[in-house]
Amino acid sequence: MANRFDLQNPAQKIAKKAAKGQTYGKATEQIASQSAVPMGSPPTDVSAAQAARRPMPVELTAPSQRPQEPITFGANFGEGPSMYQAGIPMVDQSQMALQEIRQIAAMFPSDDLDDLLARYGM
Repeated sequence: MANRFDLQNPAQKIAKKAAKGQTYGKATEQIASQSAVPMGSPPTDVSAAQAARRPMPVELTAPSQRPQEPITFGANFGEGPSMYQAGIPMVDQSQMALQEIRQIAAMFPSDDLDDLLARYGM
């Protein structure tokens, strides 16, 4: 297979291609634009250090790999430490949602979005 990328050879470049079925001259224009801004190398595998840190997947029915740890570890209910005690960063979801609404309102101005943001003091 000539079109497959060799992950062992990261210097290999992605071939220039044009979509089929375009109007006259568009394919040439598309190839030329790929020459102006060359395509990068194909993505490579993760490093050995990153792979070593990842836990190996286990079957759903496999026994627990942490039998001394309650299943609610890191949850804000049940046995075990809470998110704060476990060092899990707590994110204010409402502030994230309002930030996203603010960004949407900037891209697509709307009286309704402005009213919503005004209601929450944004």
